[in-house]
Amino acid sequence: MSNQPTLHAVEPSICFLDTVASLQTSFKSGKTHSLEWRKSQLDALKRLLIENEKDILHALHQDLGKSESEAYVAEHGFLLTDIKHTLKHLNKWMQPRKVSTPLIAWPGKSFQQPEPLGTVLIIGAWNYPLQLLLAPYIAALAAGNCAVLKPSELAVETSTIVAKLIPQYMDTSCVEVIEGGKEESSALLACKWDHIFYTGGEAVGKIVMSAAARHLTPVTLELGGKSPCIVDSSTNLKITARRIVWGKWMNAGQTCIAPDYVLVVKGFEQKLIDAIKKELKSQFGKNPFSSDDYGNIINTRHLHRLQGYLDGVNVVYGGDINEARPAMTPTLVLDPAKDSAIMQEEIFGPILPIVPVASIDEAIGFINDRPKPLALYAFSDDDKVLNSIIDKTSSGSVCTNDTMIFMTNPELPFGGVGNSGMGSYHGQAGFDTFSHVKTVMKRAFALDAPVRYAPFSKFKLSLLKKFL
Repeated sequence: MSNQPTLHAVEPSICFLDTVASLQTSFKSGKTHSLEWRKSQLDALKRLLIENEKDILHALHQDLGKSESEAYVAEHGFLLTDIKHTLKHLNKWMQPRKVSTPLIAWPGKSFQQPEPLGTVLIIGAWNYPLQLLLAPYIAALAAGNCAVLKPSELAVETSTIVAKLIPQYMDTSCVEVIEGGKEESSALLACKWDHIFYTGGEAVGKIVMSAAARHLTPVTLELGGKSPCIVDSSTNLKITARRIVWGKWMNAGQTCIAPDYVLVVKGFEQKLIDAIKKELKSQFGKNPFSSDDYGNIINTRHLHRLQGYLDGVNVVYGGDINEARPAMTPTLVLDPAKDSAIMQEEIFGPILPIVPVASIDEAIGFINDRPKPLALYAFSDDDKVLNSIIDKTSSGSVCTNDTMIFMTNPELPFGGVGNSGMGSYHGQAGFDTFSHVKTVMKRAFALDAPVRYAPFSKFKLSLLKKFL
């Protein structure tokens, strides 16, 4: 995720040690360990979302211009589906996971027992200010943890409504919402946590990881980067354009897994550009600023950042801005220089570079010469091409012949690799992220084989070789 606010690397002037201590006391009481408590809290969070749907969707519209449909699909409804899936499977996830026991340890049984980590910090992001804060919280609740939630200060309305509603519905001895900016974030990072979950940019991710290292705290970093999209000339052009437009311009391109640039086989780029233009007009009309379905840029600072990417590049469509909204029209850039800012930094906005390449192999090489992306998309009607891309590249996730739709499957863990992040969540992966899966071997006193004890002999050694 691009251009997140920078946190202080120095000791903050405010302190949340008492808040953390209070949550730790609640956790040590054991109240969060039971299946009943976890389900009750998940049910409470579901009620929060359902009973306040109108106000939540309004807050998302105020912050980012999200339409009701987009806000529901990508944020509000996404969370309800996540809660439903978690409630359905939670009892199974909490059960001991049996494994085999070696002969020398018979009679006995071995298993892995999930247990909650303790008190965790979840730092949300501004682009999906509800989903990226509460989806990790759902996982943390399911695993039986206490939590501090830190909403993004840039999404003011959503931060405000979360801070208002959480205490009305949730067990306040086990969760706290801390609003604020750099100072508050830095103060929270100075505390000792059992896990830190951060969604944002690479620069701040390094600060989070550095702060966590002081206490040997494990971290999950959901960062982002430049997610590529490869288009082969064998693709279904109309559907390809439609799905690229849907994935790229949802939330006005402010999505960490949005296609950041397109690599297209030379000779096919103009057909693709024409198809994308046609689809953009179909989805958002001739004047996207007048469309209720087209989102805003979070603030004018980010709008001006995006404007800067257009300096010295070949804009073949769009590029207009509206400072009052603030917003930028869907924009296509053809063949920018590889060392240009637009090809070096995560765009995180409604600009899509189209980069012609000689072949699919060149596209694969182009991707492999850069940091590993959070997501990778490939469009082709040839399975050999798609399989080659999957096998020869590395990314957090891959989706073929579509964009972002893989996020709807809670059975697929979501997370980055390399510079795009570490750790994963969604479904059981999220439960496991916020759990310690403890190994247990239970033994009886019967059949205490003397072969394992001194004094040893060649005969005992020969038996040990058979038993181990």
